Amino acid sequence: MDYKDILVYLDATAATADRLRLAVELAKTHGARLIGVDASAESALVGAWGDRALRIRPEFEAAVNAAGLANAFIGADAEPALGLELAHCVDLIVAPRPEGEARRLVREEVPDRVVVAAGAPVLVLPQEWSYAPVGETVVIAWNASREAARAVHDAMPLLERAKKVTIFSFSPRTHGLRAASRRLADHLERHGIAARLSDWTDTGDVSALEALFADLDTQDADLIVAGAFGHSRLFESLFGGVSLQLLRQPTAPILMSH
Repeated sequence: MDYKDILVYLDATAATADRLRLAVELAKTHGARLIGVDASAESALVGAWGDRALRIRPEFEAAVNAAGLANAFIGADAEPALGLELAHCVDLIVAPRPEGEARRLVREEVPDRVVVAAGAPVLVLPQEWSYAPVGETVVIAWNASREAARAVHDAMPLLERAKKVTIFSFSPRTHGLRAASRRLADHLERHGIAARLSDWTDTGDVSALEALFADLDTQDADLIVAGAFGHSRLFESLFGGVSLQLLRQPTAPILMSH
């Protein structure tokens, strides 16, 4: 399985260089077209940031041409709705999670609204993320919900190439999700993916998010796969629960599906 259309959100911040590099590598690996969308907010188009914003398109074109990729580019002057409409017709979206000053430089719909509205998986990169391989060591945050299942299926092209996959679950009962995790592992095995299980019991001492990042497999992971919504403590509503905290954690790339 491959992603054949990949969209990457670009902006005037320094983090764009590593994000573009990863998107180009993913497009090369999957034989995909790469669509660059300039997500600069109005405040990034004036003053000191304006010169940097003017370099977004030529740097994108230089990168895709050097890699020999089919490509397209949508400028910052396009309607924001166009970027979301394009997101409906791609296989994977690569997006930043801007913080601090970067937040005002990137359009407000990126990444939260994109995760909810795109209908495609969104690979969210933390603001301080530096280029490194993504998808070699993967943790699936699993609660047996529709959203988690959707995320797993959307991540399949990455999971099939991963060197290590762990299914992490968090339940109020001892091994409460072990049977569901085993079923998922069996399904992944049909795709040639060997996955190990890591299940935590909710004793009230730690939150689901704390347990996830305390897990030794997560500490080594270069990607977490998660559903954006759900009904357990692990993934409540994106805009009011743990999944929002997961989206905004500062270290690991997250592939999310809604």
